[in-house]
Amino acid sequence: MDKKPCIESLVVKNSHVLPTDTNNHGTLFGGQLMAYIDDVAAIAATRHARCNVVTASTDSVDFLYPVNAGDAICLEAFVTWTKNTSMEVFVKAVKEELLSGERKVCATSFLTMVAVDETNTPSQVPQVYPETEQEKWLHDGAADRATQRKARRSVSKEFANKFGTDFPWDRR
Repeated sequence: MDKKPCIESLVVKNSHVLPTDTNNHGTLFGGQLMAYIDDVAAIAATRHARCNVVTASTDSVDFLYPVNAGDAICLEAFVTWTKNTSMEVFVKAVKEELLSGERKVCATSFLTMVAVDETNTPSQVPQVYPETEQEKWLHDGAADRATQRKARRSVSKEFANKFGTDFPWDRR
């Protein structure tokens, strides 16, 4: 498989934040922003792998600034690192107050996407290489983030085993 530059997977999505997208404070629902993040990450990963993908994990999403009704939200995503069948995707969300033009990064996140074939079996993906200083910085830290994700996944499995599937009212 040929290596691909990060920029080849770049996705940019703009949306106008409407009142139906907001909570009782008039700000974008956090879940809506997370759905946008997952959407652009999936497109970037699919663009890189040229096959179907599934979301394996989403790192924490910190909401740095509120996004108000009437603002625009712009999400940028691209593949920063690959390993066998998985891809790390970086997503940046920028809010823009359309009347003033003021822009702020309101969230960043990393997602791990896995390429799958028609039977949902993980599939090999091409390697990715960085070109810009920002891409190199993200690429250089990716292996450490992958190690942290693996440890976090182990803890999540421990929680799942500890709490199981029983309904809370069935405890005795």
